[in-house]
This record gives sequence, structure tokens and C-alpha cells, in this order.
Amino acid sequence: MRVNELDTVVLDRDLPKQGLRRGDLGAVVQVHASDALEVEFVSASERTETLVTLKETDLRAAADGDLVTVRRLNRLA
Repeated sequence: MRVNELDTVVLDRDLPKQGLRRGDLGAVVQVHASDALEVEFVSASERTETLVTLKETDLRAAADGDLVTVRRLNRLA
């Protein structure tokens, strides 16, 4: 998957410490040359909840068949 800044992406694995689950929607805010991506996850009220560094293999592209849902964010840390 080729990822560019401002792409909408879907998390492909759980990140319990950040309270994120597979299927959560994020936005790529920076692409690093070392296969690292800064991805921002926001609340429904548009507040940044977390900014994490991930690899392309942790994500997939958002697709037309994806349905956006809302859930409470529960952080373990």
C-alpha cells in the first residue's frame, strides 16, 4: 500500500496502550523515509486523541465499503 500525507487509513491491529482497536480510522500526518508513519486518531468532536508512529503493515487503506462507527475510547495506560 502506498501511503501519502493526509490519507485516511484504517488500523489493522489493536493498540491497547493507546486505547485503539483494529478498524479505527486515522489520518496520516507525516510519512518518514524509514517506513514509519505518524497517524492521528481523533474523537467525533474532532479533538486529537492520540498521535502514534506506525508502519504501513499496521494499516490498510479506507475503502468505499467501510462503515464508520463511534465507540468510547478506553485507555489502559
